[in-house]
Amino acid sequence: MYKHKKCIAMLLAGGQGSRLFALTTKVAKPAVSFGAKYRIIDFPLSNCTNSNIDTVGVLTQYQPLILNDYIGNGQPWDLDRLYGGVHVLPPYQGKNSSDWYKGTANAIYQNLNFIENYNPDHVLILSGDHIYKMDYNEMLEYHIEKDADCTIATLTVPMEDASRFGIMNTDENMVITEFEEKPKQPKNDQASMGIYLFKKDKLREYLIKDELTEGSSNDFGKNIIPNMLNDGCRMVAYPFKGYWKDVGTIDSLWSANMDLIGNDPKFDIYDPAWKIYSRNVGIQPQYVGENAKIENSLISGGTEVEGTVINSVIGSTVKIGKGAVIKDSVIFSNVEIGDNAVINYSIIDENVKIGADAVIGDEKADDAKIAVIGRGCNILASKKVAGGSNLEAGKEDQE
Repeated sequence: MYKHKKCIAMLLAGGQGSRLFALTTKVAKPAVSFGAKYRIIDFPLSNCTNSNIDTVGVLTQYQPLILNDYIGNGQPWDLDRLYGGVHVLPPYQGKNSSDWYKGTANAIYQNLNFIENYNPDHVLILSGDHIYKMDYNEMLEYHIEKDADCTIATLTVPMEDASRFGIMNTDENMVITEFEEKPKQPKNDQASMGIYLFKKDKLREYLIKDELTEGSSNDFGKNIIPNMLNDGCRMVAYPFKGYWKDVGTIDSLWSANMDLIGNDPKFDIYDPAWKIYSRNVGIQPQYVGENAKIENSLISGGTEVEGTVINSVIGSTVKIGKGAVIKDSVIFSNVEIGDNAVINYSIIDENVKIGADAVIGDEKADDAKIAVIGRGCNILASKKVAGGSNLEAGKEDQE
């Protein structure tokens, strides 16, 4: 056992992300590219670093190879520590069997020995698929001040949308009195963000109880939180004020990328007081050709622009040919776009090749749908891909 830690974080990063369709055919959702130079998991990891939480267990499962390689030793987030640091935690393999994580609670249960190694007073449970900046240390101080068994971060949502979330009903002191999962008639607008802070001993107690309960979903929202409430545990809500977005759908991922651009972006990634760290190999500067045109866009290093880019987010080492037009789109890294190709209202995954004169997507409109081109696809010259298409990763010579 290592010496005592005040708080460690456990980051759930094993989700398949099926609603992202082609973008998660070969990668886990937290490893999906975001914001020209980042991956989604950079945000909770950077939050840990900026909050002085230096021990993080990352629980992986679905398509883990790219995510594991990306995290590596944790150096980009200052988590390459001799004592603590970042640890990738795949499903546990015992002497006689190997079990996939059966739910969010079971994933933490299988790693109780990892938690006990650091003997923390508190354990922070995070999701690896949200875009936000949050000081977890402030939440920890609030949690301790309230002497809570569990503190749940909440976000104010419009009442008309509250039925889509888990809603926390509280008293005047923010003590949770009732938890309703996607209620048809919500009583308030405080939605759970899926960020939980537990006293370690209380977490251990309820994880063990849940594991022994036949028929349990082994889920925090469905089992652990309701069981603790029913048993009279002291649970409080921590109201979060700031930008937060679940990027679990194509529309929300596109929208969150668009929130990064403009003179007054909704989400500021340039704040020197709260840096977002990422693993970036050394790449050359951008190149903008003499006839290129760029408007209201975010473009990463190593990208060559010979065409027109409008209201878009472009990843690193992208090549945009002469006469090509990209509008209202998100282009991941290492994409080649041929001369005179047109891309509208689309998300293009990594390592895609788009031939000259190809047309991807439709002009953005109220009834338009986002076109998605999966990782490694090859779109032949002059081909047209309609809006709303979802081309599977790795396909050659797409029609």
